[in-house]
Amino acid sequence: MNLQNPVISPTRLKAMLGISLVGCVLSVFGQMLGDELNPPLRRPVGREGVPSWETRSDFPAERFTFVRLRYRSTQNNFRTHWSGDYPDADLNFSYRLQQLTSMEVSPDGLVLDITDEQLLDYPFAFMSSPGKMYLGSAEVESLQRYLTNGGFLMVDDFWGREYLENVTAELSKVLPGVVPVDLPLSHPIFHMVYDLQEKPQVPSINAWSQGLNIEPWHGDMSDPKPHFLAYHDESGRILILLCHNNDLADGWEREGENKEYYQQFSERWSYPIGFNIIVYAMTH
Repeated sequence: MNLQNPVISPTRLKAMLGISLVGCVLSVFGQMLGDELNPPLRRPVGREGVPSWETRSDFPAERFTFVRLRYRSTQNNFRTHWSGDYPDADLNFSYRLQQLTSMEVSPDGLVLDITDEQLLDYPFAFMSSPGKMYLGSAEVESLQRYLTNGGFLMVDDFWGREYLENVTAELSKVLPGVVPVDLPLSHPIFHMVYDLQEKPQVPSINAWSQGLNIEPWHGDMSDPKPHFLAYHDESGRILILLCHNNDLADGWEREGENKEYYQQFSERWSYPIGFNIIVYAMTH
């Protein structure tokens, strides 16, 4: 396996971005989002309702870009599980990140195949709904190279024992012998910008509208608690963060569809933990 460093590694990109975020997020988060909310609704493509903005540079090393990974799924030959909450979650999160922090953020997210060489240009990547994900040898090698060179992967929106077992089995191909650790609430990732007093758990708006705080239709939910499972390298750096029994991105995607859902989940959990994860990823 070729693990040679790329010309500019994700680790170097973090340093080049020169991000200093802790304390820069506005404390009046709800006030910022409340009156100005022009809700973008669920839709297949486009950025209807999500404002755009100018950036100082088009170079990846000088701005943050929300990168979503496209993967294959074995479930009923359905190939689009990677697109859960897309594109609204990506666009809304990028907008709020540039609005409420000092980061230089691209207004447009990016979807990349795991094997795309461009992935090495971006220090943060996101994966959604990977419960039936399958990684081939080329994807394993590419993802291992990305993580080895300083990349950070956030995995969201999968529930239950069966999906967790499949995700960890596939990732064991990428990081053989590395066992994910369930982060305690005392871990800095829960306190980087927003000081969270409990681990967030965000159901989809569809589950919540049925009076549910979990998504029981994903199989064995004998352990319904949220788990934030981290894969570390030998130096203790988090390579992959699994947000299990959570749909954090639904809080980003659906922020304008229901005020109560927004206040209970988007404002309280989805954006704060999302910002914390980004700050942690970009400073470690």
